[in-house]
Amino acid sequence: MITNFSFKLSNKQWIQIITIFGIVLSVLGAIYIKTHPTVFSVGGAFQTLLTNIGIWGPILFILVQIIQVIYPVIPGGLTCVIGHALFGPFAGFIYNFSGIFIGSIMAFLLAKRYGKKFVNSFVSDKTYDKYISYLDNGKFFERFLAIAFILPGFPDDFLCMVAGISKMSLQKFIFITLITKPATLYLYTLIAYQGINIINQAIS
Repeated sequence: MITNFSFKLSNKQWIQIITIFGIVLSVLGAIYIKTHPTVFSVGGAFQTLLTNIGIWGPILFILVQIIQVIYPVIPGGLTCVIGHALFGPFAGFIYNFSGIFIGSIMAFLLAKRYGKKFVNSFVSDKTYDKYISYLDNGKFFERFLAIAFILPGFPDDFLCMVAGISKMSLQKFIFITLITKPATLYLYTLIAYQGINIINQAIS
């Protein structure tokens, strides 16, 4: 006797699976970088490849940053460090911030368009309930969002979506993003980059 069996994953489950897959790829990528340091170093094979394809190199990198904000497959901190290493402090910062800024606006607008169900698909119910409760506190959420963008440890990408389902205007969201993210993005990327170098020197 054959029994029909259907198994359907929810949007949240698919996102969680792909996120786990992205984390595994990130770990494998980190191991590869560690065992093949010259490939991704300044003047290495990967940077040479990006240079050879001209303007498409920065464009592809910015697209990766946009995607990782909206759909967190690869940790944003890792891609920022890679951008810093490949393109240098100035160009790397420009490309990093351009991708993150565009991705943040897109996340905000997608949440504004598709609502709470869309936002809830990206995190656990516990995390969703925790941050969604801040929306009831009026101006508090705007101040909280600015602080969260400045300090490490907050789910910035998810908070862009939360802002999208709040009463916050796109103009206010852009203003908060522009006055908080650039300096902290550069600082945290530089600290992470230097930290990785120190660790590599210590264990090599």
